Amino acid sequence: MSLTLRPITENEWLDWIAVDEEAFGNTLPPHRVELFRSNAELDRSLGAFEDDLLVGATAVCSFTMTVPGGPIPVGGITAVSVLPSHRRRGILSALMGRQLADLRERGEAVAALYASEAAIYGRFGYGRAADNLFFNIPTHGSAFGRHAPTDPALRLRVVKPAEARAVFEKVFEAVLDSRPGLYARTPARWDAVLSDHETDQGGYGPLRAVVVEDDGGPRGYALFRLKQSVTEHDVPDGELRLKELFGLDPAAYALLWRHVLDRDLIARVKVWQRPVDDPLIHLLAEPRHLNAGWLDDLWIRLVDVERALPARRYSAPVDVVIEVEDAVCPWNARRWRLSADTSGARCVPTDDPADLALPVTALGAAYLGGRPLAALQAAGVVHEFRAGAVRELSVAMSWDPAPWAGLIF
Repeated sequence: MSLTLRPITENEWLDWIAVDEEAFGNTLPPHRVELFRSNAELDRSLGAFEDDLLVGATAVCSFTMTVPGGPIPVGGITAVSVLPSHRRRGILSALMGRQLADLRERGEAVAALYASEAAIYGRFGYGRAADNLFFNIPTHGSAFGRHAPTDPALRLRVVKPAEARAVFEKVFEAVLDSRPGLYARTPARWDAVLSDHETDQGGYGPLRAVVVEDDGGPRGYALFRLKQSVTEHDVPDGELRLKELFGLDPAAYALLWRHVLDRDLIARVKVWQRPVDDPLIHLLAEPRHLNAGWLDDLWIRLVDVERALPARRYSAPVDVVIEVEDAVCPWNARRWRLSADTSGARCVPTDDPADLALPVTALGAAYLGGRPLAALQAAGVVHEFRAGAVRELSVAMSWDPAPWAGLIF
């Protein structure tokens, strides 16, 4: 098979959609195709062509993402697809390898993605760096504990989402730097968040919103949908599906959750993609009523170890020699001395003996501060040659709060 890799042109846009739909087994409604196009950067797309036939594709979203210590440029990998007729021919490997080389050439030391199948991307050096929780909360068991924060200056205001976009954007900008994994949203990304076509609703009605504020302005918001129902005995049995919720302080956060959990005629609240350290876990008097489940969130890939490791801050001093294994990006596969304290870090090549050895997937998993290296050592992924080296690096790379992106790209 003769394969050519190059960016996808505007004239090939619908071919890209066709490959994506065939690979994922779905059909994108017209407004979703428009949203996809408004977010797609064609110059950062990469198509695999067999003669004139597009048989695979991927793309990069240009992000500014929060990492421990502040924001950095990150390549958000998306729309990875190969025609089912062309699987197991090395097309995905060719796309991933070329994409990583392109990222390095552009100076982006870190890549991130959401995985449709968790087993795929470890082959290309991505590590599971963040997790999320989903909840199924019966409203009858949602009482808060006595310690729940309150503020008499706060008030709630029901708003129309399309009319309150500026408020949402202001709140989100205020929380953006507070948690590793959050990334800046472009206007097109906000269009996708607030999209409210019938196919977006999924039978749960129009998008609804509430803002919490005081005399100084907004301090949080929640976006959700409602589906009303009754039991055979005419008991209200409605369901609320939360889309997102952000609060700027504990009292605002608690009040937003109380509004969501106290809506009339609602029997349960279903929530996806919440951070693993969500304060709601500690607000509920009976946290078992969260009925929580656990899934993977962000996957992180260090494209350039030498630049990626100094680009973040560290929670404790560290001085270790790391032997990095990387079969896809050979420029990373060597020994590096990482020296860091709470003010900054440097990473340089070295021939000194290694204190520990690990695959680049493990560095990606630990990069946002939410994956202890000690657990990876216990799983046989990380190997220690100097006693205490793994713990030293693990403590230094840890960060509070836990990483979480909150929105699939």
